[in-house]
Amino acid sequence: MAAVAQNGDALQYASDELKNDKEVVTAAVAQDGTALYYASDELKNDKEIVLAAVIQDGGALRFASEELENDKEVVMAAVAQNGDALEYASEALQKEKVAQDWRALEYAKDLRGDQEVVMAAVTQNGDALRYASEELKNDPQVVTAAVRNNGLALRYASEALRDVKEIVMAAVKNNGLALDHASDYVKNDKEIVMAAVTQNARALQYAVLWLNDKDVVNAAVTQDDGALEYASEELLQQPDDNSSEDLDDLDNLYFYFDNHGSSHHYKLRF
Repeated sequence: MAAVAQNGDALQYASDELKNDKEVVTAAVAQDGTALYYASDELKNDKEIVLAAVIQDGGALRFASEELENDKEVVMAAVAQNGDALEYASEALQKEKVAQDWRALEYAKDLRGDQEVVMAAVTQNGDALRYASEELKNDPQVVTAAVRNNGLALRYASEALRDVKEIVMAAVKNNGLALDHASDYVKNDKEIVMAAVTQNARALQYAVLWLNDKDVVNAAVTQDDGALEYASEELLQQPDDNSSEDLDDLDNLYFYFDNHGSSHHYKLRF
């Protein structure tokens, strides 16, 4: 008893009789949850002992009986101690946990290819797409659900789906910065780019093919004039003299812009 209380792993050297002794095994798993591995099959099915083990080390769940791997109280205690323990829970409890908390998908490895489970996860938080199987990262329905919740989840989509206009549009409407993760082909679509910079003006930095387009730049700087720093030099005039002609010209937009440490008055050539 004293030995396993100091080092639970010492249970491996105990006799079969002691490995079936509840008091001895309880002392062992309280010190080292994974000592459950050495317990008798009978005690691996003892809920009190298994709970003590998983509370000490959630990973000990993998040594519990099949019946207790399907016990919700035991699984929740294990996952609370170590999220990785969800990998050893029954499929039914894995699904239930993912439905409650999308982050559980990280540990429910056997369910990463289950469309129903992954859909539930990405609907909670699109970022859960990172844990989906490669097949589901290429599933338009799953990816669309993910980017509608979190546009930046587009980064986890398959290369093929980052080339699909409808999916990228859904992503940039949620977060314009998702434009960074679109394919070059889609970045060449003005409608997509306009949606992106309208949602987040800073997306202009990723619209490299449109930095000289007055409509795109205007949409960005109207939303946030700080985006002007991404406009092409061709759209920026040299500092003007604040002439009344310029100030009265409503077709020109003026911005106070810092250039190389000094402030200048610029206008866009619209």
